[in-house]
Amino acid sequence: MPRYGGGALADVVPSLLAGLGVPGFTNSLALDPLRKVCLLLVDGLGWRLLREHAEDAPFLASLAVGAEPITAGFPATTATSVTAIGTGLPSGQHGIVGFSFRTPDGELVDALGWCTHGTGSKVDLRERFVPEDAQPSPTALQRAADAGVHVRLAIPTQFQGTGLTRAALRGGEPRGVFALGDLAANTLRVLDENPGERTLCYAYHADVDLLGHVYGPGSLAWRLQLGHVDRLAATIAEGLPRDAALVVVADHGMVSVPEEHRVDFDQEPALRDGVRLLGGEVRVRHVYTEPGATADVAAAWRDLLGDRAWIATREQAIDDGWFGPEVADHARPRIGDLVVACRGQTGIVRSTVEPILSRLVGQHASLTADEQLVPLLVCPSTT
Repeated sequence: MPRYGGGALADVVPSLLAGLGVPGFTNSLALDPLRKVCLLLVDGLGWRLLREHAEDAPFLASLAVGAEPITAGFPATTATSVTAIGTGLPSGQHGIVGFSFRTPDGELVDALGWCTHGTGSKVDLRERFVPEDAQPSPTALQRAADAGVHVRLAIPTQFQGTGLTRAALRGGEPRGVFALGDLAANTLRVLDENPGERTLCYAYHADVDLLGHVYGPGSLAWRLQLGHVDRLAATIAEGLPRDAALVVVADHGMVSVPEEHRVDFDQEPALRDGVRLLGGEVRVRHVYTEPGATADVAAAWRDLLGDRAWIATREQAIDDGWFGPEVADHARPRIGDLVVACRGQTGIVRSTVEPILSRLVGQHASLTADEQLVPLLVCPSTT
């Protein structure tokens, strides 16, 4: 289970900001106080994967010696985790409850693209499902900027102005990047600006996750990309100014879902009966049922999946703390009438509606240790 309040991604930025002297934040992770911080998010780099492939990432592995992992939060997926980082809140409070979920209009939103999810042409939802309304809480980055911290975002240029960036990371000034080289250059430039003043630079790299999805976590392509990211982190660490630190985290881990472990919703009538919408992703599904059908749908899913998944009603998942200690009113109806979290190597695919996602080898989002445990690595400046 996610360790909300003292060992989850949502605790990272509040702890850093407390160390920077920003009022209203608690340093629950007991991080050392600093003046300048680079928070590097390596998408998809789970704690267990890093430990298993330490020889491919000697610098990051050296930082992991003696460190303890934290938990991603639920679901362990990029849109949810990035929002937890930017807001300092668990998903039940910020409301981005998965890769895809139901909007007030009764349609599914792809939270990464902030567009409609499903078959047919994608429709931009930034006007109908306004990001600042969908995630209404002031972000931790906004609060830091209001307190005088220089907050910068070293993120891919195509992410500037997206719905997710507006929902999760508003308050930070974007510095668009194209590749590893200018990710490092922009980050170091930000840290060198405004000498002696408080600075938080959020930097993001996506390709470890991408290659894990396509080839599988631990594949040769994945390991070679990990080596490049290791050098990226080392380069930033070598260039840190005085009173600065590099903090490395990930948004989730990853597991392989072989074809023989995939359950195809689109080909299983027993799973479809009574289901109005199916959100989430391969490892965690939000099941939105027809009125009065939740109990029958739950029985059918439990009968077919058995011990291959944890299946909870919305109320059970909330009461058990999957989405955090509190669930806001705007977030509650976005959670499925049933929440299905896969175990082992099981995945629930949609061969017709999600043909590309269904073919991916690497998947994530669930409550297993491989998906939940992520690194929290700290490298202070040596100058």
